[in-house]
Amino acid sequence: MSVRAVKNHSLFTFLKNLRGNPRACIYTEPLWGIPFNLYSPYVSIYMLALGLAEQEIGLILSISWGFQIVLALFSGVVTDKLGRRRTTLIFDILCWSVPALISALAQNFWYFLAAAIFNSLWRITQNSWTCLLVEDAEPDHLIDIYTWIYIANLWVGLLAPLTLLLIGIFTLVPTMRGLYFFAAFMFTLKAIITYRYTEETAQGKNRLQETREQSIFYVLRGYKGVFSELLHTPRTLYTGGIMFVISVAMLISNNFWAIIVTEKLHIPAEHIAIFTFIKAAIMLLFFFFVMPRLNKMHFTLPMVIGFLVFGISQVVLITAPERGYAVLIFSVVLEACCIAAVGPLVDRLTVLAIRAEERARIQAILQVGIIFFTSPFGWIAGTLSELNKNLPFMINIVLFAVGAALAYLVGTRMEPVAEAEVVSPVV
Repeated sequence: MSVRAVKNHSLFTFLKNLRGNPRACIYTEPLWGIPFNLYSPYVSIYMLALGLAEQEIGLILSISWGFQIVLALFSGVVTDKLGRRRTTLIFDILCWSVPALISALAQNFWYFLAAAIFNSLWRITQNSWTCLLVEDAEPDHLIDIYTWIYIANLWVGLLAPLTLLLIGIFTLVPTMRGLYFFAAFMFTLKAIITYRYTEETAQGKNRLQETREQSIFYVLRGYKGVFSELLHTPRTLYTGGIMFVISVAMLISNNFWAIIVTEKLHIPAEHIAIFTFIKAAIMLLFFFFVMPRLNKMHFTLPMVIGFLVFGISQVVLITAPERGYAVLIFSVVLEACCIAAVGPLVDRLTVLAIRAEERARIQAILQVGIIFFTSPFGWIAGTLSELNKNLPFMINIVLFAVGAALAYLVGTRMEPVAEAEVVSPVV
């Protein structure tokens, strides 16, 4: 592809013409993505290096998810009471900068538990930041907006070999400590810049006014009616099921992939960066060359195929031979294509399935349900991993089959929803 063709690509044209809150959120996203992608592939083996057992890692995950249940419940109230913009500033620092500092100084289980509890606050900022990103956006811009969010975090994955180099020079633990300090600075910078260049959304201003004289507990009482509405909205329930599948699968993959690769396949820890680089590169290529075509299709077929191939990638992973680099790369390539295809479609479906006037509270209720059912899987996966490194990923295989079935149901049994009705900005 020539330089001119790249500049004229629909995604670049969209990014150039983007304005308002979506522009600010997308342009600042690399400030989060750069540090996160440098340290995240090594978190579990960093914990192992400091003496934690796999069951302890799983326990930390489950406790963290337990905290997230409560925090997700309050996320809608906090977002409405403080506003989308202010909530994002405060809780971005609390949930990312603070735990990064704790992890940089970590010595044992209790440090990581404290960091995980602070990190649980991301459930609040996820709600407020999502509202900030999409509430004033045009409905037909949603897929491109979410595609750019993925891209903003993906291209920095190409920097993964830098971690490999640093580990080779300084070894694993000192490198991770340095990366966590760097992350704390970058996360804080991102929160401040996002706040500076965004404005409160129209719906956010409405909710600020409506809840100004109401206590947090009074606002919580309104959840009863919203919950009843959600139970009678099939499109939202199906979407919640898909979100749950992805939530558990990503929890397992993000925390136990490095363990199966290093301890079962005996791939050196410093080589993990190679696979992170390949994954990021494949996803970027997929976004630019394949997603523009998928965007023109109904979401059902791409999502069903994506979940099924997801499952195949896990089969390839657990059957890979020791030091089977080629087989492992094939698994990573399959997974990368699936994440690139399914991710933005699910994000768009989530926005379309939620009534704009109650977005913050409905998102909060969905998060609570997903977290409640996901939280045991950290401990379960950790326990199973100690028995057999393949077992957590066999859970993923089953989950992706369920995800394919739910995607089919959403596409064939759910009544069509008028996009403008669901996500049109409040004026």
